[in-house]
Amino acid sequence: MQTYVNVKYLFALLLPFFTVLLSNAQYTHQDTLRGSNGSGRSWWDVQQYHINVAVDIDDKTIKGTNRINFNITNGGKNKVMQIDMQMPMRIDRIEFVQMKYGTLPFRREGNVCWVDFGEREFKTGDTAQAIIVHFSGKPRAAVRAPWDGGWVWAKDAKGRPWVTVACQGLGASVWYPCKDIQSDEPDKGATLGITVPDSLVAVGNGRLIKKTPHADSTLTWLWEVKNPINNYNIIPYIGKYVNWEEKFAGAKGELDCSYWVLDYNLEKARTHFERDTKPMLACFEDWFGPYPFYEDSYKMVEAPHLGMEHQSAVAYGNQYKDGYLGMDLSGTGWGLKWDYIIVHESGHEWFANNITTKDIADMWVHEGFTTYSEVLYVECRFGKEAADEYCQGLRTGIENNGPIIGPYGVNKEGSGDMYPKGANMIHTIRQIINDDAKFKAILRGLNQTYYHKITTSAEVEKYIISQSGKKLEKVFDQYLRTAKVPLLEYKLTPKPGVAGAYTLRFRWSNVIEGFAMPMRIFIDKKPMWITPKTTYQTISIKAKSSKSLEIDPNFYIISQQQ
Repeated sequence: MQTYVNVKYLFALLLPFFTVLLSNAQYTHQDTLRGSNGSGRSWWDVQQYHINVAVDIDDKTIKGTNRINFNITNGGKNKVMQIDMQMPMRIDRIEFVQMKYGTLPFRREGNVCWVDFGEREFKTGDTAQAIIVHFSGKPRAAVRAPWDGGWVWAKDAKGRPWVTVACQGLGASVWYPCKDIQSDEPDKGATLGITVPDSLVAVGNGRLIKKTPHADSTLTWLWEVKNPINNYNIIPYIGKYVNWEEKFAGAKGELDCSYWVLDYNLEKARTHFERDTKPMLACFEDWFGPYPFYEDSYKMVEAPHLGMEHQSAVAYGNQYKDGYLGMDLSGTGWGLKWDYIIVHESGHEWFANNITTKDIADMWVHEGFTTYSEVLYVECRFGKEAADEYCQGLRTGIENNGPIIGPYGVNKEGSGDMYPKGANMIHTIRQIINDDAKFKAILRGLNQTYYHKITTSAEVEKYIISQSGKKLEKVFDQYLRTAKVPLLEYKLTPKPGVAGAYTLRFRWSNVIEGFAMPMRIFIDKKPMWITPKTTYQTISIKAKSSKSLEIDPNFYIISQQQ
């Protein structure tokens, strides 16, 4: 069992960039350009990215093109397009396909490129527009991937190149030009062509379409995703990979599964992945609905960093250990019976990749539900009691250092508590619903209603409230928009002269106005529901002693006996 200090340290490893109090943050014009759907973004809708990149491993440089297919959502003349490309990467030229590949003028403003279409008139509803952006340079190298991201120029245990990118939060524009905002995914997917020395293997998202050899002893690996995909999920992996494939009998038929690992880890990986991968897929299809990307397959790729939810190419770097690098985030022991990265990062295929939030301020929808997927996996494998213990154990990682929801429009997440506190809020709501069949229907319904869609926290909250039939508005506000943990104050007092008769006095404190979350307690091990408010209430109960009352530990609250 991990100590409190160790668990806090583990969450510090997992979430180092979430610890600053948001109320003291200062935001720049560049933050607004990056985080908002401004005038250079709102008039066009990305349909596809066709990215080709040649990687010079020795020089740590890249060059390539991105053909951006787009539709017009708001027509007119004198349109200026915002393309994001982070320094020090360069945009060399931009061609407009509908202008016989003529070049377009552009200017740089920090990490933004403004593309001027001049007098050309676009009509609302125009489709099949395209530009080709040529880019080159030495992209930012990751300082501590995946948290402080960029390109990872690593070597494997045999000293051979092992290269990838991790850019969630930092943004895909750290290496390729794009519309770098979470609210606009390429609706028709993307292709990624990766040109590397022919002695290496290059893996991308989705399915391998073809390999093209070149006279200079390089090889281009072309991968394709047919479904919408987050920008930060489009990732190359380069190394001495080998792979194997298998089928999973899933909810929508046979799901193709493939695994790409370093050649010397093949046998180890086969054994290690076998235990958790298919049980995980079965568990999540039961709780969340069908895997969202059957057309693109399920894939796991060994990476030189801990891991990331790259769609249909999940990054795996947990060193073939159980838990989180051999440690248990819950401190209960249950987290050491399965591989954290396989389960957590694959859970994101439903929450983050299928259901994606418009603004990263609402990223709790990605991380809270995916952390709860760990709880559900423990439940599938080891039972409900084990899952309850695991979820409660995650609370030692909660800092309560700021709201889970961040500020909108400036490319900023909320507190890292979105992981353990988000999961415990969901677990608390599950208790309030008090009907696991309905709770499962809500999780499945979310993935169906927002299938391959962009949404918001407000929409997710509204859906859960509607489907549950519970008044959860204040519950969401309390746990998502404040850092305060509800305090249940209570006192159990015997009635004079009446054996077994007691008065229970209770209320909520440290809560927002109007907070009245129902609460399950136990009197002599028998469940009983109360609905505290911010003013004291008093009820009469029968009990064996003044110690008969227990608080249900599945609710994330603090209790204090008066």
